[in-house]
Amino acid sequence: MRDVAARAGVSVATVSRTLAGNYPVSEETRARVMAAVESLHYVVNVHAKALSGGVAGPVALVIRDITGPSLAHIAAGVEQEAATRGRLSLVCATHGDPAREDDLVLLMREQHAAAVVLVGGAELNDAYHQRMAHYARALDTAGSRLVLVGRPPLPAGLPATIVEYDNRGGAFQATSHLLTAGHRRVLHLGAERGLNTAEQRRTGHLDALRAHGVPYSEELDVPGAYTRTSGYLRTRDALRARVGFTAVFAGTDMVALGVLAALREAGLDVPGDVSVVGFDDVPFAADLTPALTTVRVPYEDLGRTAVRLALEREDRVAGDDHVVLSTQLVLRQSVRPPSS
Repeated sequence: MRDVAARAGVSVATVSRTLAGNYPVSEETRARVMAAVESLHYVVNVHAKALSGGVAGPVALVIRDITGPSLAHIAAGVEQEAATRGRLSLVCATHGDPAREDDLVLLMREQHAAAVVLVGGAELNDAYHQRMAHYARALDTAGSRLVLVGRPPLPAGLPATIVEYDNRGGAFQATSHLLTAGHRRVLHLGAERGLNTAEQRRTGHLDALRAHGVPYSEELDVPGAYTRTSGYLRTRDALRARVGFTAVFAGTDMVALGVLAALREAGLDVPGDVSVVGFDDVPFAADLTPALTTVRVPYEDLGRTAVRLALEREDRVAGDDHVVLSTQLVLRQSVRPPSS
């Protein structure tokens, strides 16, 4: 700014007032200052302005992987809400590395982010609680806010905002739909044990079995990765082992995609021979053949709600920092009563 002032022949204060637009200066002075700015390629030091409270901090989204369709929709919601409020949004990927997550949260604190939104399932244990409590307190002291989306909630009293969706209720609807259609052998392809979102979905599945008086069978409850390949392999292995099932509840739509491939490879018709229900309602679910019955998660709403709650927290009553969004079963063509 001193260089601009020297080139324009004015004081540093005049340059500051001209660029801020909050103090009257003559058109001649403004023209000289802007000409100096252009010739020197001067840009405002946003970090310095943030330190002085002169610029709104960005909203940072920290996720495991930016390529997953569900996470991409959460990111879209965060970006849309941040843009509506005149905030820059930043997207950072951890690739599942806790140390990288630590570094990113620290970096966002140093950059004076208005909110840091952590997305994705996590293992519920003491180490998790300790890390999140540290994040929450560190961000709070810097005037920022920790927001957890789809992660295990924290104990009361910590300065954090929690945004969840009804995993358990959605899974209950999915399995209940299959049982109501007459299926009694439902293959459940969940995630590895310990992940909070997967455990909630598994609990909803078990709730539905009990509600319909269907006994639990361990051979029908197969954990694995939430990927298309895993869905294909687990379904193929269950068919080869002659487990015997007439329906599949896939933990995600990507898993369901693998299920459909394995069933077709085995010469089985969906839904004529085997019914399939997914979870997520990603965009391709309606375009599959047959169109996939699945549980819709309001991913974009999760992102928008996370930003809204974080930025409006001073205007709300205490205790309004934990919300659970509903899920919805979307009926399409992949479910039919069993043939025999």
